[in-house]
Amino acid sequence: MTWNQQIVKKNNKALVLQLIMEKEPISRADISQVSGLHKATVSSLVNELLQEELIYESGPGASSGGRRPVILHFNKVTGYAIGLDIGVNYVRSVMTDLKGNIVNERNEIVKETPYPAILHLVQSMIQSLMDEMPASRYGIVGIGVGVPGIINKEGSVLLAPNLHWKNIDLKKDLEEMFHVPVIIENEANAGAFGEQQFGAGQDFKNIIYISAGIGIGVGIILNMELYQGSNGFSGEMGHMIIDMNGKKCSCGSNGCWEAYASEHALLEMTENEDSLESLIQRADDGDEKAKALFEKIGYYLGFGINNIINTFNPDQVIIGNRLAMAKEWIQDPIRQTVENHTLAFHQQEVQLEFSHLKNYSTALGVSAFVVENFIKEEAKMA
Repeated sequence: MTWNQQIVKKNNKALVLQLIMEKEPISRADISQVSGLHKATVSSLVNELLQEELIYESGPGASSGGRRPVILHFNKVTGYAIGLDIGVNYVRSVMTDLKGNIVNERNEIVKETPYPAILHLVQSMIQSLMDEMPASRYGIVGIGVGVPGIINKEGSVLLAPNLHWKNIDLKKDLEEMFHVPVIIENEANAGAFGEQQFGAGQDFKNIIYISAGIGIGVGIILNMELYQGSNGFSGEMGHMIIDMNGKKCSCGSNGCWEAYASEHALLEMTENEDSLESLIQRADDGDEKAKALFEKIGYYLGFGINNIINTFNPDQVIIGNRLAMAKEWIQDPIRQTVENHTLAFHQQEVQLEFSHLKNYSTALGVSAFVVENFIKEEAKMA
């Protein structure tokens, strides 16, 4: 087989696998029709995928006149992915099958974030999930980690101001520990991808995902593709200036959006309040002071969202991460601010939503990156 033939075969195999993943249950004849590939080519590639246990057959489907076709399915339990979301006050980890269904998880609240301590915690969480993993052909196909900071294309954490991390090679450390592929991604990018794949963004092409936690990050999906900028540093909109002479931010600048609209900003405004959860409980119980604090945060979130809508003209803005838990009290001031300040022709188009995945957007997003990478690599094995 020539080099060109090998490339064509790999591409065709990837196409067949993608069609089965997206359109299952599906027959060989349907794959041939949709893809335009010859029936014999489809049959040969399907046989390879069956041998590799990436797909499986089930009983005959409905007949359209001739012999009833054998139906093909994607084998979502032939391997598993691990996704982690490292926050300033929590670490969340999930194990998913290859379709993104959570089969196990671990969650820890953290008070301090020095890198050695977080690395040790991450290692023990991953090991714990692996110890309980169901038997499968491929086992753990990879590990994905979402970090609130600036990540380069090589997977190094250049700066995570709210974690107090600088020049951290998390990818290398985890690959040396577990000997599987590791993907490190900005947590807001991962959250955007998670919502696009499994959550609120499934029906939209241009999505802005706002990760509102201790800090604020933004994930940008343009025309169905994650936009990462020339070096992978896009989306640091928590650090756009909304007050030139404003409050000091963890990044070293003054007047950043996240200094006014984040969970950290909310907790700074409280009197001896130590958690978002307790504030939500107070608001639930009818405490007017707590409701007023959420309203203030909602207005500040709205100002930043206004700037983002005017800049990107997206189909949808999704608010996620921990502040989304306060949806009941922040959504009206956000909408009111957007209505009062966003250019009118944007307002008619944009859908403002809260995360459907709750606090799982980032963990599921990095897990989906891992699966996508595994599927690409396996499809190349022609």
